[in-house]
Order: sequence, then structure tokens, then C-alpha cells
Amino acid sequence: MTGSTPTFPTDWLTLPDLVALTGEPLGRIRRLLDEKHLVASRRHGAPQVPAAFLLDGRPVTSLRGTVIVLQDAGFSDDELIDWLLTEDESLGHAPIESLRAGRKSEVRRIAQALA
Repeated sequence: MTGSTPTFPTDWLTLPDLVALTGEPLGRIRRLLDEKHLVASRRHGAPQVPAAFLLDGRPVTSLRGTVIVLQDAGFSDDELIDWLLTEDESLGHAPIESLRAGRKSEVRRIAQALA
């Protein structure tokens, strides 16, 4: 779907990294992934989540709904991660920056237009 190279700088966290960072047990981390509060990529082997998807040790609250909108538009997990981390011309920055700042409406509007 996208094909853009992510421009937002972020570290990548493995599941054990997420356990350490959040203080949550591995089962809870897996549930956060299953319920789309977080999304992981396997492009480098083991599942990894962009650190930008967390804020103060918790998933960005508006991430889940945005992930669902993008999946409904046909995006794979890797494609939606790339989209969230790549500067969007209409926003002037990566969509994850707007989500982290609490501006989900503008991101979801753009995501819905992709469907």
C-alpha cells in the first residue's frame, strides 16, 4: 500500500523490552498486540514495536482506533507502521506525531480517505 520509507526516528522494542518498559507481564503485552493497542513488525525476525507507539510507558491511546481504520483500508501491519512513521504532506509531519500530541481526528480523517 505505501512504499514510503519511515522518516520519524524511533527505536524498536522487542516483547521483552516492552515487558521491562511497561512493567506488564508478557501475557498482557501479547493481549495489547492482539487487541491492536500496539502493533508489531516481524520484518527483522522477532516481533518488534516502534517505541514511538508508547508514551510514558503506555500505548498511545489513539493508536488502536487508527490501526483498525488502516487495517480496514487493507494495510498490513508493516504497511500501517510505515504509514504512521512517515511524514504526511497534509500534516507536515508523521501521523504518529499527531497521535502522540492528542490530535487523532486529523490522522483518522486522512486514514479513512485511504480506504
